[in-house]
Amino acid sequence: MFQLPKTCYIGLALSALATPAGASEMFASDSPWMLGDWGGTRSELLEKGYDFTLGYTGEMGSNLHGGYDHDRTARYSDQFTFGSHLDLEKILGWHDTEFQLTVTERHGDNISNDRINDPRVGGFTSAQEVWGRGETWRLTQMWIKQKYFDGALDVKFGRFGEGEDFNSFPCDFQNLAFCGSQVGNWVGGIWYNWPVSQWALRVRYNLTPELYAQVGVFEQNPSNLESGNGFKLSGSGTQGAVMPFELVWTPRIQGLKGEYRAGYYYSNAKAQDVLKDSNGQPAALSGAAYRSSSSKHGLWIGAQQQVTSLASDQSRGLSVFANATVHDKKTNAIDNYVQAGLVFKGPFDARAKDDIGFALARVHVNPAYRKNARLVNQAAGLYDYDNPGFLPVQDTEYSAELYYGIHLADWLTVRPNLQYIRHPGGVSQVDGALIGGLKIQSSF
Repeated sequence: MFQLPKTCYIGLALSALATPAGASEMFASDSPWMLGDWGGTRSELLEKGYDFTLGYTGEMGSNLHGGYDHDRTARYSDQFTFGSHLDLEKILGWHDTEFQLTVTERHGDNISNDRINDPRVGGFTSAQEVWGRGETWRLTQMWIKQKYFDGALDVKFGRFGEGEDFNSFPCDFQNLAFCGSQVGNWVGGIWYNWPVSQWALRVRYNLTPELYAQVGVFEQNPSNLESGNGFKLSGSGTQGAVMPFELVWTPRIQGLKGEYRAGYYYSNAKAQDVLKDSNGQPAALSGAAYRSSSSKHGLWIGAQQQVTSLASDQSRGLSVFANATVHDKKTNAIDNYVQAGLVFKGPFDARAKDDIGFALARVHVNPAYRKNARLVNQAAGLYDYDNPGFLPVQDTEYSAELYYGIHLADWLTVRPNLQYIRHPGGVSQVDGALIGGLKIQSSF
C-alpha cells in the first residue's frame, strides 16, 4: 500500500502545532521558518548579510481514472533545497554584490512515467513537476552578482539555469505545463532548468524603472544532465552555447502589479533534424543518419497581471496569466506550446493567505516529427498500435489543473489539486487521465 514519506507526516503534524506565538518560536504560524528564529540568531545573521535556508517540496500523484495503465496507484517525489545567500556589501564591503550557493537533492517516482504515458514514447508534461533530472544531489546555484551605475546595470556570473532569469514563471501548480520556465520543458536537451546548473553569464540593463533588457550566454553541455555529474565544474563535453535575449516590462496598471516578457534564444551547437537525412530524404526510409543543423532557435512570450484587489489588502485579488513558446521545426519535437490561467489570492476573509489556481495548456507536436514516426513504422511494417514494436504517433496533448492552496503557516503551504490530461504524450490511443495530486511546500 502506498504511504507518504515520514517527512510529510511530520510537516503536517507540525503545522497543527502552529500557534499565534511570536515569530521567533518554533512552529509559530507567523514565522517564515518552521524551526523559528533560533533565539534571534537568524535575524542577527540576516542583519549581518547571512541568509541560510532549508526548503522542502513534496508531490504526490495518483491516477484516479484513465491513462495508459488503468491500475490505480500513487507515486511520491520530493526535493530538499539547501541554500545560502550572502550580502557581500555587508560582509566584505563589496558594493552592491551578492553571492548565492544552493544544493538540491531529488528522489522518488512519477505517476506520469508508468501509469499515464505510453512508455514507448513517454510524455510531454509531468503530473509531478518536482520529479526529473535524476535522483541525485546537485549544485544548483553558485553565482555572484554585482550592480553598477546605481543599479542600472546588473551582471551575474557562475553556475545557474536559464529559467532562473529568462522566461521565468512561478511554480505553485503541480503539473509541469504550468510550472517554471516553459522553454526548458520543450527544448530540455539544450535549455536546462532547475535543478541543473551550467556555467553562465547574464547581463541586465534597466532602461526605465519598469523596463529592462537582458542577455545571457549559457554553456550547452549535455553531460551536466547526467546523475553522476551533479557537482561537475569542468567544461568537458561542451557542445556550444545557448544565448537568450529578453525584454521584461513590469508595470503597475491602476496600482496592480504586472509582468510581461518577450524573448528569443539561439543555440550555436549542432542539432539533429527530426525527419531528413543529408540528401533531403526521410532518414527512416533511407536508413542514412539524420542530418545536422548548425543551430537551433525559438521564441517566447509571457504575461502575468493582477486585475482585482481588495481595498484593505492589495495583495489579495485575481491575477491572470498566459505563456506561449515557438520552436525550430527542423530540429525540435515540439513546435509550439500555449497556456493560460488564473490565480485568486485570499479568496475568503478567514483564509486571507490561501489561493486558488486554474490553468489550461496545449502542447503541439511538430508535423515533421509526427511524419517521421509514421515512416519508422512503415519501414518496419508495423501498423497495429498494440504491437510492442509499434512507435506511437504523437500529436497534441492538453492539460488542465485546479488547485486550492491551504496556507497552514508562513512556512507551510499544502496544495491539493486535480489534473486532467487529454491524449497523454500526444497519443490519441491513450485514454484521458484524471489525476489527484498533493503539493507540499515548506521552509525549515
